Amino acid sequence: MGPGGRYHPSAPKHFEWGCPLLYFAYDANIEPGRLAGIAPGAEFQFIAHLPEWKMEYPIPNGAGGLPSVRPLSGNTVWGAVFSLRAADLTAIDQAEAGEGRVPETAQAMDREGHRHEVVTHVSRSGHAKEFIPERSYVRLMVDGGRHWKLPAGWVAALEEHLEG
Repeated sequence: MGPGGRYHPSAPKHFEWGCPLLYFAYDANIEPGRLAGIAPGAEFQFIAHLPEWKMEYPIPNGAGGLPSVRPLSGNTVWGAVFSLRAADLTAIDQAEAGEGRVPETAQAMDREGHRHEVVTHVSRSGHAKEFIPERSYVRLMVDGGRHWKLPAGWVAALEEHLEG
């Protein structure tokens, strides 16, 4: 429990206040400079994927859409997992809320096949409509994906949104 006897709203059920928890970044927060500016205490742990989840662009944002993820069979979403303290998770929650996302707990799988309970962020308004991805935002995702050495096919699929 946190200060005042409350659990952090996006913390997994087994989260203990003051202990690290795991955050799965798939959006622009995967880019190291951006994440450091929001959550300076975030520490990279490993790359992983959300099996049976799909990434879409359902959040309107001026020049295009921003990404969100949702459970959907036959899909996978790659990202980087970071350990965080509660203060960093609160800062990430606020940044994600500004982009139309809310925290959700999911099961990420690392390259060795081990499952980890993580916090990620999903569209607060659902996935009813999809937009053309915002290029400058996707550029951050590509840069982060390359930095953390996500699978080449995943990064290449992101890069396709930068062409044309």
